[in-house]
Amino acid sequence: MKTITAKSPYDSSFSFSRRYFNWKKKVEDNDDNEEEILTFSSSSHFCEEAKEAEELRIPEASRVSLVPPPRKKLPIVSVSKLRSALSVFGKNTSAYRSGLGTRVVGTLFGYRRGHVHFAFQEEAKVTPAFLIQLATPTSVLVREMASGLVRIALECEKKMGKKGVKLLDEPVWRTYCNGKKCGFAMRRECGAEEWKVLKAVEPISMGAGVLPGNWNDNEAGSEGELMYMRAKFERVVGSKDSEAFYMMNPDGSGGPELSVYLLRV
Repeated sequence: MKTITAKSPYDSSFSFSRRYFNWKKKVEDNDDNEEEILTFSSSSHFCEEAKEAEELRIPEASRVSLVPPPRKKLPIVSVSKLRSALSVFGKNTSAYRSGLGTRVVGTLFGYRRGHVHFAFQEEAKVTPAFLIQLATPTSVLVREMASGLVRIALECEKKMGKKGVKLLDEPVWRTYCNGKKCGFAMRRECGAEEWKVLKAVEPISMGAGVLPGNWNDNEAGSEGELMYMRAKFERVVGSKDSEAFYMMNPDGSGGPELSVYLLRV
């Protein structure tokens, strides 16, 4: 039997062909040349590997699905339940609402020989949410403010029988000016005379001045000129029984020159 050796890199394929194909030799009588005949074997390794691949095939039932499972839908909250929850929340916070925000307009006014009025408005064009008349004369408060910082404290008593009364709706207050007791203050509704004063100073965003005695066409003018001071205040709510108003300086430097404290004890 003749041995076939690879004479070139391409001849190395013979070793591969011998594994999968059967080679037979045919001897001719006329000459001594031997010819190799290539025949395909039915029992070659290709068939064997095909069978092995068929056996190793994963069945359809055992294949892992790559499709993610559908997400569970969250329960839909009805609109009625949402409204009821908001209504309960609104009832719990109603005691803190007074029609005023964190920035309000504060106006202090009064005749020179009269008493001081204090008004807090959400905006300059709306009626005041809190209007109070102090027992302190206007001239005395002007001297206090000229000497330095002024702290006005208003205290009222908490009545056990009445519940749900807003702090700014309390009618009577004890008044303290820089630690000194100054009588009682009364909450008032905004009448025609008070509204005229607020409309007269409406264009003024911040400042102090004097209106003449006959500014509202009154003949008397016995209480003298009407003095006013107008500024922006910062409202701070501590609880349903405590609030504070701090006058805001236009330049933002220094502490507030005027502060008003409301306390229910």
